[in-house]
Amino acid sequence: MRAFEYASPTTLKEALGLLGSSWADANILAGGTDQISLMKDDIHTPNRVVNIKGIKELSGIGKAGAGVRIGAIATVDDLLNNAAVRAEYPVLIDAAHGIRSPQIRNMGTVGGDLCQRPRCWYFRNGFGVLGMKDGKSLVTDGQNEFHAIFEHGPARFVSASSFGPALVALGATLTIASATGNRKVEAAKFFVAPGSDSQREVDLKPNEILTEIVIPAARGAKSATYEVRQREAMDWPLATASVVLKMKGNKVDSARVVLGHVAAVPHVAAAAEQALAGQTITADVAEKAGEAATQGASPLSGNAYKVQLVKTAVKRAVLAAAGIKA
Repeated sequence: MRAFEYASPTTLKEALGLLGSSWADANILAGGTDQISLMKDDIHTPNRVVNIKGIKELSGIGKAGAGVRIGAIATVDDLLNNAAVRAEYPVLIDAAHGIRSPQIRNMGTVGGDLCQRPRCWYFRNGFGVLGMKDGKSLVTDGQNEFHAIFEHGPARFVSASSFGPALVALGATLTIASATGNRKVEAAKFFVAPGSDSQREVDLKPNEILTEIVIPAARGAKSATYEVRQREAMDWPLATASVVLKMKGNKVDSARVVLGHVAAVPHVAAAAEQALAGQTITADVAEKAGEAATQGASPLSGNAYKVQLVKTAVKRAVLAAAGIKA
């Protein structure tokens, strides 16, 4: 690991003053579950590390109008132990349960989960977010079994965020602070598929800090996240589906279906949402939604199996949201 300055501010204003105009100037440290690995692997080489863990205004989970505010440095354990989140947003709690490591639950933050870098082995070995060498993609004909099956530009890594799909499905809003003020970004627009190695995977500039996530009131919506994984121990899923159903009587008034770990951003399965609208949830309806969710899939040479995983994840997430046993 290269030498760096270390700062531990206690206020947001102080932290923002320690950032710079480029990623080389300074990097944010919260839980450290990703940042430290990136620095050890020489992927991130900041001149300064700014630890925001001691900034109280970035912590906590509480009411925000009829909804809920989650501070960016609230931990996964904070989320799991919050009664309001458990009662109103099962889709988010299911996603949190997917983070199996007790150590990461204790240290990892919600904001850090949203901002973590790709787990793509080409990126982690220094070939950039597009996995290029000599102007050619290493992903297309390489080891791509864990890569994207939905295209969002040239990037074929998968978004590693556990909470991203659920927050997109819930219509959450993120607040981002800089020295000149705050701006708000919809969760769906926070994730970005980079078109070049100079771009990041989230809408965050080097001089900005993600401060909070606000989720609107659930208003009786039914929700669930279902993950398909290779093993139950600490590992990333192969495919996930986060589903939020707004009901009118026993029929679906509107649905949100967002896929994870199958695209460079949380992938909104619009065809699946349309397949659910106006329907009474049954196993057959859930299966058709799963089929619809694969529209537009473009598997690589080694990951066509993910198409079936998407069908399964969506079907089971829909049934779980509706309270029907698969």
